Amino acid sequence: MQVRERRSGDLDRLAELIRRERRAEQRDRLNVVRLALLGQQTAWIVQATGRSRAFVQRWVYVYRDHGLEHVRDKPRGGSLPKVPPDVVEQLRVRLEAGPTPQDRVCALRGEDVRRILREEHQLDVSLNAVYRTLHRMGFACLHPRPRHQKQDPVAQQRFREESAPPLSSSSAKRSPRTADASASSSRMRPDSASRAH
Repeated sequence: MQVRERRSGDLDRLAELIRRERRAEQRDRLNVVRLALLGQQTAWIVQATGRSRAFVQRWVYVYRDHGLEHVRDKPRGGSLPKVPPDVVEQLRVRLEAGPTPQDRVCALRGEDVRRILREEHQLDVSLNAVYRTLHRMGFACLHPRPRHQKQDPVAQQRFREESAPPLSSSSAKRSPRTADASASSSRMRPDSASRAH
């Protein structure tokens, strides 16, 4: 392929970009351009990179026509977020304030956020969309189990000390099993009994 550098130093810049690139496909795009600039033929580049002839030609021509900045993926589309940005900010304020008495819970779960979106913002979204929105907002799904507001740590400690039997002493009271055959708890038939017929 007869391709020349569009700007002086592109070959050195390509080597540095290839070295730093983590995505294999992007690294291959840059590499086919570098090999073409080094004077390699299309067939040889196809053989060396394991890419198709169309792939090699497409990216070399992109470099030739537009420059190094264009040898990359175009932004790909995707579905738009189900919760609009203005609602996300209002929801963030609501969640950071914590549950209200009307929520009747001590911690908000995904279903509660879904209900809040439906009642306060007239948005009917799936639970999956709620979790994606919470993730984008920086909220984590996993957290320690919430403590109820009426929970009394002093009363719990008193219960542990006075009422609950220590677990280690109950296991020490058990008698060890004997090796006596009559005390065996096996439910299997003797081997000879199954062949008797």
